[in-house]
Amino acid sequence: MQLIPVDWSALDGSHQRVAVEVLRHGPLPRAELARRLGLSPGSLTRLTRPLVDSGLLVEGTTEVHLRTGRPSLPLDVQPASRRFLGMKITGDTLFAVVTDLRATVLAEHTVPLPGPEPETVVATIAEVAALLREDDRDAVGLGIGIGGLVVHHREVARAHFLGWHERVALADLVHTATGLPTVVDNDVRALTAAEHWFGAGRGVHSLVVVTIGVGVGCGIVVHDRLIEGAHGGGGSIGHRPLLGGAVCADGHRGCAQGMISSGAIAGAVTQALGRPVGYAEALELAGAGQPAARRVVDDAGRALGVLVADIANLVDPELVILTGDGIDLVAVARAALDDALEEHRSEALAPTRIDVRPFPFTEWARGAAAVAIRAHVLGDAFTPA
Repeated sequence: MQLIPVDWSALDGSHQRVAVEVLRHGPLPRAELARRLGLSPGSLTRLTRPLVDSGLLVEGTTEVHLRTGRPSLPLDVQPASRRFLGMKITGDTLFAVVTDLRATVLAEHTVPLPGPEPETVVATIAEVAALLREDDRDAVGLGIGIGGLVVHHREVARAHFLGWHERVALADLVHTATGLPTVVDNDVRALTAAEHWFGAGRGVHSLVVVTIGVGVGCGIVVHDRLIEGAHGGGGSIGHRPLLGGAVCADGHRGCAQGMISSGAIAGAVTQALGRPVGYAEALELAGAGQPAARRVVDDAGRALGVLVADIANLVDPELVILTGDGIDLVAVARAALDDALEEHRSEALAPTRIDVRPFPFTEWARGAAAVAIRAHVLGDAFTPA
């Protein structure tokens, strides 16, 4: 398949704004597009004509405008014109997907990670990238999501679960190994990017994604912009103090990690019952009414409610998405969560809209692909092609 020749990153600000709006929300009638962007019909025509002539935007089936009776050709992108790779790295597994320009998953692949060393991780990424790339529809970008502190989409400053405590120039290493323009981001922020542009957060201007599992993470969108922070730490809530209680691995008493993470819950039930208890069993025992497990899980649910209320009071988002591999906590402790959320939220604000989504790890890989899509169309963050 021949790729269209237009380079998204070469568009000036006005043309890019039009094209990105269509990418995120299209197909759009011209009148609706002009309304969204605050443009006159003449200005919109001037901006869209070269985009249509170049093939970056395409005209859809004719529709008749209900108010004027005039025919309208909705504008859209060609999602199949670009392919992207997205990869989510855990401590022992690499999850990979191929997506189109709108982050629709076209193929997926999962492999064990042979080891945590940077050179091993890079080699595994390169092998999977080679497997997923096709000569006639080659990928134009690669996104990597990793749990840790990522600086400027290029370096991993810290990734505890891989034992990385010194900076790893992961984007450059992967670019050298694959030849693909590469961007790296914190995995929760990448998931948030996908939900903001192409998922449940599409169309909202403020969004919070809270993930619970081995860790506790957060992605934040304010004024339609993803918050990254000056040093890549935007959304770091794992050690935010809550209600007192257990001590986390870093020595913090009563922080989110020590109260809500799957390891903390399993550890507290294990201590209470005097025998090893895994996370799934802890939730099962709580659901069955075992007193110690019920207390631990309800405490975790209340802590999560306080955390969500705290973030909601600060950000005032239109939507909060709860997800992560530990999301089953919400079903078991929903009453405790809702009570704490209601108690601690600001009365001046509207009730927080909560959306619970049990995403598989392939969705996290899709989030990494969405980061690559954003870098491709906005012209930033990528390593050189």
